[in-house]
Amino acid sequence: MSLRFAMLGLLEDGPASGYTLTLRFERSLQRYAWTARQSHIYPELARLAEDGLIEVVEEGARGRRTYAITDAGRTALREWLMSPPKERAVRDEQALRLCLISALEPAQARRIVLDHLADAESRAAELRSLAEAADADSHPRGGLRFGRLAMELGRYQAQAQREWARWALEQLGDDEAS
Repeated sequence: MSLRFAMLGLLEDGPASGYTLTLRFERSLQRYAWTARQSHIYPELARLAEDGLIEVVEEGARGRRTYAITDAGRTALREWLMSPPKERAVRDEQALRLCLISALEPAQARRIVLDHLADAESRAAELRSLAEAADADSHPRGGLRFGRLAMELGRYQAQAQREWARWALEQLGDDEAS
Protein backbone atom coordinates (compact mmCIF):
# COMPACT_ATOMS: atom_id res chain seq x y z
CA MET A 1 0.00 0.00 0.00
CA SER A 2 2.83 2.44 0.72
CA LEU A 3 4.05 2.27 -2.89
CA ARG A 4 0.81 4.02 -3.81
CA PHE A 5 1.65 6.90 -1.48
CA ALA A 6 5.29 6.97 -2.52
CA MET A 7 4.15 7.48 -6.12
CA LEU A 8 1.66 10.18 -5.08
CA GLY A 9 4.43 11.93 -3.13
CA LEU A 10 6.77 11.81 -6.11
CA LEU A 11 4.04 13.30 -8.30
CA GLU A 12 3.35 15.97 -5.67
CA ASP A 13 6.82 17.20 -6.59
CA GLY A 14 5.68 17.65 -10.21
CA PRO A 15 4.28 15.78 -13.24
CA ALA A 16 6.43 12.98 -14.58
CA SER A 17 6.49 9.98 -16.88
CA GLY A 18 6.73 6.43 -15.57
CA TYR A 19 10.40 6.39 -16.56
CA THR A 20 11.11 9.66 -14.74
CA LEU A 21 9.20 8.43 -11.68
CA THR A 22 11.30 5.27 -11.68
CA LEU A 23 14.48 7.39 -11.71
CA ARG A 24 13.14 9.68 -8.96
CA PHE A 25 12.20 6.63 -6.91
CA GLU A 26 15.65 5.09 -7.30
CA ARG A 27 17.43 8.33 -6.41
CA SER A 28 15.30 9.51 -3.51
CA LEU A 29 13.48 6.58 -1.91
CA GLN A 30 14.79 3.20 -2.87
CA ARG A 31 17.94 3.05 -0.81
CA TYR A 32 16.61 4.87 2.21
CA ALA A 33 12.87 4.38 2.56
CA TRP A 34 11.08 1.99 0.21
CA THR A 35 11.95 -0.56 -2.45
CA ALA A 36 10.09 -1.00 -5.72
CA ARG A 37 11.06 -2.10 -9.19
CA GLN A 38 9.92 -0.69 -12.49
CA SER A 39 7.67 -3.76 -12.79
CA HIS A 40 5.87 -2.58 -9.61
CA ILE A 41 5.74 1.11 -10.50
CA TYR A 42 3.93 0.94 -13.84
CA PRO A 43 1.03 -1.24 -12.58
CA GLU A 44 0.68 1.05 -9.56
CA LEU A 45 0.45 4.07 -11.87
CA ALA A 46 -2.38 2.32 -13.75
CA ARG A 47 -4.23 1.63 -10.48
CA LEU A 48 -3.74 5.22 -9.29
CA ALA A 49 -5.15 6.52 -12.59
CA GLU A 50 -8.06 4.08 -12.42
CA ASP A 51 -8.81 5.31 -8.89
CA GLY A 52 -8.71 8.97 -10.01
CA LEU A 53 -5.72 9.84 -7.82
CA ILE A 54 -3.51 10.72 -10.80
CA GLU A 55 -4.22 11.58 -14.40
CA VAL A 56 -2.40 11.42 -17.70
CA VAL A 57 -1.63 15.00 -18.69
CA GLU A 58 0.41 14.28 -21.80
CA GLU A 59 0.99 11.40 -24.17
CA GLY A 60 4.12 11.24 -26.25
CA ALA A 61 6.00 9.00 -28.61
CA ARG A 62 5.99 5.22 -28.09
CA GLY A 63 3.17 5.41 -25.56
CA ARG A 64 5.07 7.62 -23.11
CA ARG A 65 2.65 9.12 -20.62
CA THR A 66 3.19 12.00 -18.24
CA TYR A 67 1.20 11.75 -15.02
CA ALA A 68 0.11 14.42 -12.56
CA ILE A 69 -1.47 14.11 -9.14
CA THR A 70 -5.14 15.10 -8.90
CA ASP A 71 -6.84 16.94 -6.05
CA ALA A 72 -8.21 13.58 -4.88
CA GLY A 73 -4.67 12.20 -4.95
CA ARG A 74 -3.38 15.13 -2.89
CA THR A 75 -6.17 14.58 -0.37
CA ALA A 76 -5.43 10.84 -0.15
CA LEU A 77 -1.70 11.51 0.26
CA ARG A 78 -2.26 14.06 3.03
CA GLU A 79 -4.74 11.78 4.84
CA TRP A 80 -2.23 8.94 4.71
CA LEU A 81 0.61 11.18 5.92
CA MET A 82 -1.47 12.36 8.87
CA SER A 83 -2.62 8.87 9.89
CA PRO A 84 -0.59 6.82 12.37
CA PRO A 85 1.83 4.45 10.65
CA LYS A 86 1.20 0.72 10.80
CA GLU A 87 3.60 -1.33 12.85
CA ARG A 88 6.39 -2.16 10.46
CA ALA A 89 8.02 -5.46 9.83
CA VAL A 90 11.77 -5.15 10.07
CA ARG A 91 13.93 -7.10 7.68
CA ASP A 92 17.40 -5.64 7.88
CA GLU A 93 20.10 -8.19 7.12
CA GLN A 94 22.88 -5.90 8.26
CA ALA A 95 21.21 -5.33 11.64
CA LEU A 96 20.63 -9.07 12.00
CA ARG A 97 24.31 -9.75 11.36
CA LEU A 98 25.24 -7.18 14.00
CA CYS A 99 22.85 -8.80 16.49
CA LEU A 100 24.60 -12.14 15.95
CA ILE A 101 28.16 -10.80 15.84
CA SER A 102 29.06 -12.47 19.15
CA ALA A 103 29.27 -15.77 17.24
CA LEU A 104 32.51 -14.51 15.64
CA GLU A 105 36.02 -14.30 16.95
CA PRO A 106 36.93 -10.75 18.08
CA ALA A 107 39.10 -10.08 15.01
CA GLN A 108 36.28 -11.19 12.70
CA ALA A 109 33.77 -9.07 14.63
CA ARG A 110 36.07 -6.05 14.29
CA ARG A 111 36.17 -6.62 10.51
CA ILE A 112 32.37 -6.62 10.35
CA VAL A 113 32.16 -3.44 12.45
CA LEU A 114 34.87 -1.75 10.37
CA ASP A 115 32.90 -2.62 7.22
CA HIS A 116 29.77 -1.18 8.85
CA LEU A 117 31.67 1.99 9.71
CA ALA A 118 32.97 2.34 6.15
CA ASP A 119 29.46 1.83 4.76
CA ALA A 120 28.01 4.46 7.12
CA GLU A 121 30.74 6.94 6.13
CA SER A 122 30.09 6.26 2.45
CA ARG A 123 26.33 6.79 2.85
CA ALA A 124 26.93 10.00 4.81
CA ALA A 125 29.16 11.34 2.03
CA GLU A 126 26.63 10.34 -0.64
CA LEU A 127 23.80 12.07 1.24
CA ARG A 128 25.93 15.15 1.81
CA SER A 129 26.54 15.33 -1.95
CA LEU A 130 22.83 14.86 -2.73
CA ALA A 131 21.91 17.56 -0.21
CA GLU A 132 24.35 20.02 -1.76
CA ALA A 133 22.91 19.32 -5.21
CA ALA A 134 19.34 19.69 -3.91
CA ASP A 135 20.17 22.98 -2.21
CA ALA A 136 21.70 24.33 -5.43
CA ASP A 137 18.36 24.10 -7.27
CA SER A 138 15.51 26.53 -6.86
CA HIS A 139 12.22 24.92 -5.90
CA PRO A 140 8.86 26.38 -4.88
CA ARG A 141 9.10 24.64 -1.50
CA GLY A 142 12.75 25.60 -1.00
CA GLY A 143 14.53 23.57 1.66
CA LEU A 144 11.44 21.47 2.30
CA ARG A 145 11.32 20.09 -1.23
CA PHE A 146 10.43 16.45 -1.61
CA GLY A 147 12.88 14.19 0.12
CA ARG A 148 15.04 16.91 1.67
CA LEU A 149 13.87 16.21 5.22
CA ALA A 150 14.17 12.46 4.64
CA MET A 151 17.68 13.02 3.29
CA GLU A 152 18.61 14.71 6.55
CA LEU A 153 17.12 11.77 8.46
CA GLY A 154 19.44 9.52 6.47
CA ARG A 155 22.41 11.73 7.29
CA TYR A 156 21.61 11.61 11.01
CA GLN A 157 21.14 7.83 10.84
CA ALA A 158 24.51 7.44 9.14
CA GLN A 159 26.06 9.63 11.84
CA ALA A 160 24.50 7.45 14.56
CA GLN A 161 25.77 4.32 12.83
CA ARG A 162 29.28 5.75 12.68
CA GLU A 163 29.17 6.59 16.37
CA TRP A 164 27.85 3.10 17.17
CA ALA A 165 30.61 1.47 15.10
CA ARG A 166 33.29 3.46 16.90
CA TRP A 167 31.77 2.48 20.26
CA ALA A 168 31.55 -1.18 19.18
CA LEU A 169 35.21 -1.15 18.14
CA GLU A 170 36.12 0.14 21.61
CA GLN A 171 34.08 -2.69 23.17
CA LEU A 172 35.84 -5.26 21.01
CA GLY A 173 39.22 -3.95 22.10
CA ASP A 174 42.48 -3.65 20.23
CA ASP A 175 42.71 -6.01 17.25
CA GLU A 176 46.37 -6.67 18.06
CA ALA A 177 45.48 -7.93 21.55
CA SER A 178 43.13 -10.60 20.13
